[in-house]
Amino acid sequence: MAVKVSETGYGKWKTPVIIAAAVIVICLAAAGILLKDSLGVSVPEGSRQTEVAEGDGTSAVADMLHDENIIKYPWLFKIQSKLGGYDGNFQPGAVTVSDGMSYGEILDLLITPNRGMRKVTIPEGYEIKQIADKLNEEGIVAWEDFYAALNPQDYDYPFLSGLPQRDGAMEGYLFPATYDIPEGMSAHDIIDLMLSAFDSQFTDEYYARAAELGMTVDEIITMASIVEREAGDDEERAKVAGVFYNRRNAGMKFQSCATVQYILGERKPVLTIADTQIDSPYNTYIYPGFPIGPICNPGIESIKAALYPEVTDAYYFVLGKDGTHVFSNTYEEHLAAMGSADPTMSVDGSAIENQDGLKQ
Repeated sequence: MAVKVSETGYGKWKTPVIIAAAVIVICLAAAGILLKDSLGVSVPEGSRQTEVAEGDGTSAVADMLHDENIIKYPWLFKIQSKLGGYDGNFQPGAVTVSDGMSYGEILDLLITPNRGMRKVTIPEGYEIKQIADKLNEEGIVAWEDFYAALNPQDYDYPFLSGLPQRDGAMEGYLFPATYDIPEGMSAHDIIDLMLSAFDSQFTDEYYARAAELGMTVDEIITMASIVEREAGDDEERAKVAGVFYNRRNAGMKFQSCATVQYILGERKPVLTIADTQIDSPYNTYIYPGFPIGPICNPGIESIKAALYPEVTDAYYFVLGKDGTHVFSNTYEEHLAAMGSADPTMSVDGSAIENQDGLKQ
């Protein structure tokens, strides 16, 4: 006798349930994979920098991030951008994506203006070595990379052509200002940024004025650098420049303490005979006229003073105790003014006595 077995409800639905379960598992696995990337991208080197161009939309940015192996699923990135209201708000410029950042964090970064910028101020009168040290200390660029990029022939600016052979050839042309430096910017590009700032400040009028004075741009910047280091404030700059022009025109030595301090590599408050007798093309106690090049990077006010000096009868000046300079027309007046000099900023008296050029 045959026994008839009735198919249970479970048996009827067994295959569809298995299929549905498999689909769910696959979907969950796929979602997990998608979520893993969208919740934390993988950047093996720790971080990667890329650039968003002006006007780039969501598709362009998503494709770029995918092409540079930063994100795996550009379509998912586009969905998150659309749902989150990021579309149309991307800011141009460099962006650094770190390992583990989510798509949402990347999107937040992309709409942030001036992201990854490091603000750094280069004071007026800084020497190249001080600029290199500052950039190194602030973690912007290593000082050795900065020095390695200081090659005038690598930059296309008219004021760099024809510079004399000297150490620190670009001294004077790294314009002092406050810069916004994108993270990861190379030493070459940072230097180019500073040279570009100088180029924008040194106008056609200034080139014409230098020619009118019968001077090269390098001579103007050399004079400006001495004024920068010697003058107490903006009101004195043009008169200090006038004194040095008077001495130059009279065939006298500049005898600028600042030029000797540049040689020494320190702002030594009192110079000795030995200091003023160092044989260097920067030593204006030994050699008449301009030193071989600028002794710092001057600001625009010192450059203007070098271009438009004050007409004066003074040939000497000394720093007074009140922080301003005492100007003298004659050597005798200057000796008298020395009595009111700031004792922390002077030349040793015996050094003056041994410098015949000062009396010329």
